[in-house]
Amino acid sequence: MVRKIKLFLSDVDGVLTDGGMYYSDNGDELKKFHTYDGVAFSILRDAGIKTGVITSEATNIVNRRASKLDIDYLFQGKKCEDKLESAIEICNKENIGLDMVSYIGDDYNCIDLLKAVGFRACPSSATRKVKKIEGIIQLEKAGGEGVVREWVELLIEKNLV
Repeated sequence: MVRKIKLFLSDVDGVLTDGGMYYSDNGDELKKFHTYDGVAFSILRDAGIKTGVITSEATNIVNRRASKLDIDYLFQGKKCEDKLESAIEICNKENIGLDMVSYIGDDYNCIDLLKAVGFRACPSSATRKVKKIEGIIQLEKAGGEGVVREWVELLIEKNLV
């Protein structure tokens, strides 16, 4: 029997965005998100998969994007600098193990969570240390280019969603 994903988690900067920090002359902070990733979260929701975002940076931009995507769990800021701890909290609420979790991350603060979950992936723009994690799937797209959609489509092809 094939083990299926029950929870899909993603990092923000460097995954849902290109990792750039954009500032206007007025001091506004901007982030660019790809619509393909938005559709990926919709596909997951329609399949009955819970979704979440875990990011150590706290911004209203991420609040707005998570709300628009109807994400089930949003953990951001200092309280979730330990992303693995945040994921365990969600798993406890959902009564599932980390082996039923998919996570896509790109940087140093994602490593512990990537190593712990059953299904792990990173964008092509991830750090070398992340790319060296055993069993990680290195995707073709870079962060902010629809990499979450690429990962979701691959999971569907493998009948894991």
